[in-house]
Amino acid sequence: MTHPDDEFHPPTSGDLFWTETCWFTFAVPSRRLSAQLYPFFRPNQGVCAAAAYAWDDTGDQPWNCRYAKNFWHLPIPDEPLSDITLMNGIRYRCLEPLSAYELAYRDPDDGAFEVALEFRAVCPPNRLGESHLDQPGRYTGYLELEGERIEVDAFGMRDRSWGPRSQFGATLHSSGAVNGGYSYATASERDGFHAITMDFGKGCTAIHGYVLIDGEYARVASGTRSVLERRGGAPATVALSLTDTLGRVIEAEGRTVNRIALHLNPNLFTWNCLTEWTWAGGRAWGEDHDNWSAAGARRFFADPATRA
Repeated sequence: MTHPDDEFHPPTSGDLFWTETCWFTFAVPSRRLSAQLYPFFRPNQGVCAAAAYAWDDTGDQPWNCRYAKNFWHLPIPDEPLSDITLMNGIRYRCLEPLSAYELAYRDPDDGAFEVALEFRAVCPPNRLGESHLDQPGRYTGYLELEGERIEVDAFGMRDRSWGPRSQFGATLHSSGAVNGGYSYATASERDGFHAITMDFGKGCTAIHGYVLIDGEYARVASGTRSVLERRGGAPATVALSLTDTLGRVIEAEGRTVNRIALHLNPNLFTWNCLTEWTWAGGRAWGEDHDNWSAAGARRFFADPATRA
């Protein structure tokens, strides 16, 4: 039996932009190599997008990174999300409810990129309301890029969301925030953090996340994210301050070692960066995402100072 959140959620309205996502992100830090699989389902339209990306520090755009391919307007298969194969080559299979998944991908055109991984969670999902969850875990298996097999054994993240997500508007998902961040690190099964931050006009503040210290988990109560330095527009150094519901504080600094610029959907521009985080008593790999609405990105990055 699968958990309902491992399956497609029936749309709660006829909104054409009702959306469901199922994102997995993983890395080989020793190679400064990142990758992700990202299907984007629109059930009321009967179509989905399906993306696969791999990048390192040698390229930061879809045209010059190690691999980038996003198929739009694919039919949604008549299969459960817990055991599904998409036309672009993504395959997901739930092994254990809300905790273990098998991931596969093979480029449908020339086989330039292949994924064969297993994800096992290190803690239960952290939920934002009734329509979003985030979960850290360990990825094991391999990637193959242009014929080179690369072993994977590292922590990463997955997230899921479902609900209305309009492609229109000057702010992120009609939230009122023009930009925000998605930041995390996992040092072990017992230590790590995660935060989603949004800027409503007074800097990026935490709206969601968790802190895991010595195996004790607690939700984020408050926090901030600040980009201290940019290079070529992308974050180079990031500061994160989080306080959890137990009163514990993490002050972390992240140094990005790669980056890719993506429009994950038409109204979400993001710099996705493999990031080495350090904090008192901790050091770990994770990611920092610099997220913008399309209008917000256009205006912010028009200033040459932000691209320095």
